[in-house]
Amino acid sequence: MFSTNNTYYYYSLLATIFLVLRLVFPSEGQLSATFYSTTCSNVSTIVRNSVQQALTSDSRIAASLLRLHFHDCFVDGCDGSILLDVGGNITQSEKTAAPNANSVRGFDVVDSIKSSLESSCPGVVSCADILALAAESSVSLSGGPSWSVLLGRRDSLTANQAGANTSLPSPFGSLDDITSKFSAVGLDTTDLVALSGAHTFGRAQCQFFSQRLFNFSGTGSPDPTLNSTYLATLQQNCPQNGSGSTLNNLDPSTSDTFDNSYFTNLLINMGLLQTDQELFSTNGSSTISIVNNFANNQSAFFETFAQSMINMGNISPLTGTQGEIRTDCKKINGS
Repeated sequence: MFSTNNTYYYYSLLATIFLVLRLVFPSEGQLSATFYSTTCSNVSTIVRNSVQQALTSDSRIAASLLRLHFHDCFVDGCDGSILLDVGGNITQSEKTAAPNANSVRGFDVVDSIKSSLESSCPGVVSCADILALAAESSVSLSGGPSWSVLLGRRDSLTANQAGANTSLPSPFGSLDDITSKFSAVGLDTTDLVALSGAHTFGRAQCQFFSQRLFNFSGTGSPDPTLNSTYLATLQQNCPQNGSGSTLNNLDPSTSDTFDNSYFTNLLINMGLLQTDQELFSTNGSSTISIVNNFANNQSAFFETFAQSMINMGNISPLTGTQGEIRTDCKKINGS
């Protein structure tokens, strides 16, 4: 028979063993911040250092890497499918879908990160998890919040070009359209507003908002919600019949810093994309109070954004024995 002390010691030992096993071998379907603690303990450092190095030569790359994660998760979940090129069993690439072609970038940085991880921890870290980690590093290195990235995603064996064309929010969509696309992947209105705040850094091409500048909705006039001074600047940058690929700062005040200026800009009608300004200019929308809160309280925005990124990162991940761990993010293993 165990004594009382021995019984206590026995159950304490079992509890400790159970906790260790949970940390080392998270259950299938469950992402964990410690997923790579024993198999690639320096994964976060490798990713962060690679992103920091990329930022030294490309100030846009942080926003681009964050966008890659977003565009991956909204199409069949966070599975690295956006990284696949055509080849082998992949007959259509998400890279060439309308919302991604000529605008999504940063694939070379992902490849560089993957190469470094394969040298340090071969066959261990998924491309989907690289996107999640690179997004967090991009935000925190640009002055934004940091968060504990949940890991354990595996990489898809397919790509869904048609899904990318229909599932990704459009810069021309109405607030109702955008809200429905967020709702379809389990994200609510607060997530929508917080994640839209990612437009506090990065660039957008004229083609994605020029319809607001001269002939909005066929009226022959600019979008009336555009700040008149801002409108004049945008018309100069994006003249009629000019290049649709000219880049403009999404946040004209602090273009490469992750802060809450995106929301203060909305208050004075200086949202660049139609879908940006509609968060504040759509009468009766529940988004207005959230925009006001984030504009007046950067800490509230940062806290909510971090949680919304975790929520987004949990969209239908492949785990356990699903999918694979690609050795090359551009192609399926063996193809």
